[in-house]
Amino acid sequence: MSASTPALLKHLHWLGHDSFRIDRPIVVYIDPWRLPPDSPKADLILVSHHHYDHCSPEDVENIRGAKTLVVANTTAAAKLNAPVRVLSPGKSLEVQGLRVEAVPAYNLDKKFHPRQEGHVGFVLEIGGERLYFAGDTDAIPEMETITCDVALLPVSGTYTMTAEEAAGAAGKIRPRVAVPMHYGAGVAGSADDAETFRRLSPVPVVVLKAETSGG
Repeated sequence: MSASTPALLKHLHWLGHDSFRIDRPIVVYIDPWRLPPDSPKADLILVSHHHYDHCSPEDVENIRGAKTLVVANTTAAAKLNAPVRVLSPGKSLEVQGLRVEAVPAYNLDKKFHPRQEGHVGFVLEIGGERLYFAGDTDAIPEMETITCDVALLPVSGTYTMTAEEAAGAAGKIRPRVAVPMHYGAGVAGSADDAETFRRLSPVPVVVLKAETSGG
């Protein structure tokens, strides 16, 4: 990685599909699913919506400690063991020096993620850099208001935007680096979609290697 690469990429682990772990400054998981049994305990767990491949109560409990904060949208919170803090689009919180904002995530021309259900993506401010986890979404107008250094974008099509649409979204967001997600886990999408995204994206793309057999 070059000197211009966002520092937080060194602490970003793709755990397959839409699941990520960030190890700086605290241990943060986003949409944990199919995690190895020896996964580090979480300080913060973020869950974008209730679908099984994003909201896994078993995985959440496996990485949950006595002081872990679990944050989810309304539909996911209903599936998880209390306590869970609900975060709706447009709302934010701070945890041990890390700021988290929930942003809209929804489909424009599909039935899987209706806007009215309040599914979310997240923007995290970490050490002066911003990470955007788009969630299960199409290329929605709200993306034009996102500013970030790293954008995690779904590329599989079917339930989310396609690789081609994700490349267009990257052009609107203009992160320093884009990372493809939502592929290769048997749900939708393949490594070919990630490569198509890399080829078409107007911004630099880093394709991460999944760190679990679930991806």
